[in-house]
Amino acid sequence: MEGFFEGLLTAIQPINIFWCVLGGFLGTVVGMLPGLGPATAVAVLIPVTFGMDPTSAIILMAAIYYGAMYGGSRSSILLNTPGDGSAIAATFDGYPMSRKGQAGQAMAISAVASFIGGVLATIGFVFLAKPLASFALKFGPSEYFLLMLLTLSAIVSLSVGKIIKGFIAMSLGLLLSTIGIDPQTGIHRFTMGSPHLSEGIDFLIVIIGVYAVGEVFYNFLTIHKEKKDPDDKDSMKKVWFTKEQWKRSRWPILRSAPLGFIIGVLPGAGGSIASMISYSTEKQISKRPDEFGKGAVEGLAAPESANNAASVGAMIPLLTMGIPGSGTTAVMLGALIMLGVRPGPMLFENDPGVVWSLINSMFIGNIALVILNVLLVGLLVRVLKTPAQVLYPIIIMLAFIGTYTLSYSTMDFYLLLLFGVIGLFMKVMGFPIAPLVLALIVGTDMEQNFRMALTSSNGSLGIFFSSWISILLIVLTVLSLCYPLLIKLLNSRNKNKTNTVAG
Repeated sequence: MEGFFEGLLTAIQPINIFWCVLGGFLGTVVGMLPGLGPATAVAVLIPVTFGMDPTSAIILMAAIYYGAMYGGSRSSILLNTPGDGSAIAATFDGYPMSRKGQAGQAMAISAVASFIGGVLATIGFVFLAKPLASFALKFGPSEYFLLMLLTLSAIVSLSVGKIIKGFIAMSLGLLLSTIGIDPQTGIHRFTMGSPHLSEGIDFLIVIIGVYAVGEVFYNFLTIHKEKKDPDDKDSMKKVWFTKEQWKRSRWPILRSAPLGFIIGVLPGAGGSIASMISYSTEKQISKRPDEFGKGAVEGLAAPESANNAASVGAMIPLLTMGIPGSGTTAVMLGALIMLGVRPGPMLFENDPGVVWSLINSMFIGNIALVILNVLLVGLLVRVLKTPAQVLYPIIIMLAFIGTYTLSYSTMDFYLLLLFGVIGLFMKVMGFPIAPLVLALIVGTDMEQNFRMALTSSNGSLGIFFSSWISILLIVLTVLSLCYPLLIKLLNSRNKNKTNTVAG
């Protein structure tokens, strides 16, 4: 407690509050821009941290990180364009809420859910950092492979009535993840002789293509059919959620925060997996699963709580073991080493002031961010009042700018248009997009962990049943796949009973 209060005194110094608020604001802005994630923002600002006090520097970088979790859902809700992978789940119900004239309410509940998730995760950080770091060390290649398999099964199981199409989309994503140089053998796979494809296809290009460009293409086809709801003008003025929406959201928020926090602690898992699993969990236990994907407020609140909690959880392996828990923390690790801070088991003993100041700054940062994001709701909602003929070209422009900043290659433009057409096709034909994107995100790590597990066991599949963690993950995967089938079977039986009684 002595270290905690000393860290609080450091965190509330005016200069550190300034860096905390500035980082949160920059993270929010970057999170809203397609293609620019928190890792990019932290990398760009590394030169600014040279000469800064190490404590102030890590407060700034962390604020950018969790600030981007707030901002990523803004474009998801308003434009169906995720800022990065962790904001994909916000499109499932956030965008439908926006289409129904509830954009302000969606962004307000998103901000509050992110705040609660961040604060609960920070409290967890205070008490559980070392035990959870030890738990994360128990995850070997087989456990990581099964965790990613569980994530894919969970997202496919959401495609109720479209299970086959969900598997097809997932398979396409896994195939795309194999493009590039095989990290174990060095062989070029499916690059078609293009040097640009030797590094694989950046998942952000796919996200921007299938969601942003695909949505614009689809809306261009249907723009003449759109009719404004006369009540939209009044509903757009509502920038705060109702009591009923809060009642439906509070328990999903509280359930998803610890789930996202624990997943965030696992190196390499990240906010994408946390938000997808939380969304799948809420849909499966909900009394109104049919509303998910059509504007269910809890379908937005749960993943928003989870991905913000995951960003806090990702700091634990970084600080306690020196292992980056995500792409952003990998960039932060390099910056901290340059600043003379050595993350690892001895950090809490040798330099506790840095750790406790960071933890306290997270409380301050989340308070500042929820206020900032709530104040911005009214301004951002006006985006939807922009005429479609003006708004869609702006989205396309942002998509191309975001794509170009990834590798500064015009080749990415062709890939962007290709995935825009694929996104249009999938939307028209009723294929779920999320399984494709998530499979591409986790596909490479999933393959490598599978091969490493088999190599360590001399080709024996028994390694996937060698620990209680592996067995638990297998059971959860099977239950995730069987759950939609059981629900469908129960519904059909209830309908038959109803018809029999009516007859």
